Amino acid sequence: MKLIKIPEDRYYDYKIQAMFDCYKWDPQFCDNNTLSKYVLILSKEENEELVKLTQNLDKETIIAEEYLNKNIKIAKKLSLPKKILEQIPSMQNYDKTQNIRLMRYDFHPSINGNWVVTEVNSDCPGGFAESSLLPNVAREFIDIPNLEYNSFGERMVEVINKKLNKKGTIMMIHCTCFSDDRQVMQYMGDRLKKEGYNIIYGAADHINFKNKKAYCILENNQTSIDLIFRFTPLEWLIQMNPRRWDGYFSSLTKSCNHPISIYAQSKRFPFVWDDLEKAGIDMKTWRSLLPETFEVKNTTLKDGYIYKPVYGRVGEKISIKEACKDDEYEKILKDVKKHPKQYLMQKKFESNPLKTEDGKQYHICIGSYTIEGEHAGYYARMSQYPRIDSYAEDIPVLIEK
Repeated sequence: MKLIKIPEDRYYDYKIQAMFDCYKWDPQFCDNNTLSKYVLILSKEENEELVKLTQNLDKETIIAEEYLNKNIKIAKKLSLPKKILEQIPSMQNYDKTQNIRLMRYDFHPSINGNWVVTEVNSDCPGGFAESSLLPNVAREFIDIPNLEYNSFGERMVEVINKKLNKKGTIMMIHCTCFSDDRQVMQYMGDRLKKEGYNIIYGAADHINFKNKKAYCILENNQTSIDLIFRFTPLEWLIQMNPRRWDGYFSSLTKSCNHPISIYAQSKRFPFVWDDLEKAGIDMKTWRSLLPETFEVKNTTLKDGYIYKPVYGRVGEKISIKEACKDDEYEKILKDVKKHPKQYLMQKKFESNPLKTEDGKQYHICIGSYTIEGEHAGYYARMSQYPRIDSYAEDIPVLIEK
């Protein structure tokens, strides 16, 4: 695994192409550039190892969530939001053959030479265009032959074509006030439109449900929906008024992702592993890759451990002291004391940064996708600090043939 720098005199052209050809509309966070000047290259062996680990994790996760869906007493240990917990009985009609299961597992290289997995983005993983288009553009800017990549978008199109037989209406559900959410949906919608699908973009409350079927209620787009492609997190969706969101849980309309995704999205997922293994579900891959995780029973942080929010996203509120800015660390500790059930404690691992030819070093997170149990490409980010958060930079991943 190595970082190759895009030549300085070509980076501007690369950035422009990323913005206009790869849906990277706003390549910055605050005043920080979030489009890396480097390309991440994996060896063939590293890729094969990641693919194998990813698919093994996925097998365990899918079996686990289907078991939890049938065993509400165990699922309660995940501390799911009350509104979602109330909907579990309505999810008993879940049919995995009718829905599309999408997940992304976050891998980090450790100083021990092993991979560490920090979480699965089980509900609404993003990075579609960065995984699908950016690697192809990056190949044009570095002078290294025989590099390939796995396109998330092409794999998703293949799966959707099998589920819908290249016809019907797909509604791309997202938070319409956020441009970074729209760019994720716009890429996938444009690609699916080329296949002949009718694509509608809308918010979660632009769907109504009748007889467990989804219908778009947008003016000039009032029609039945054949596939819900959801990019609105479930814990946000349940705040929607009027209360139509419960239809997502019982709907017979095909979905990517179905709300069954909430079980593994909770970072309390390790707290049900003992119960799962008693039921004969093997969780050995997860146990070998995820750092030890514990309940927050008191608010005294032990040496070598960090706090993480149960439903945190993009690295928010993770108490890695050397990565926190200003008084962020103290604020996290105060919030843990105030809301201990909203956090967990996890053994801190030592991330192994990659060094560049120009003497810099970066911590890497490789998000490894699965669609319907099969590996579906990478979405990687990097940071000068051992926490991958909103300040991290997107970096394309290429693989040596």
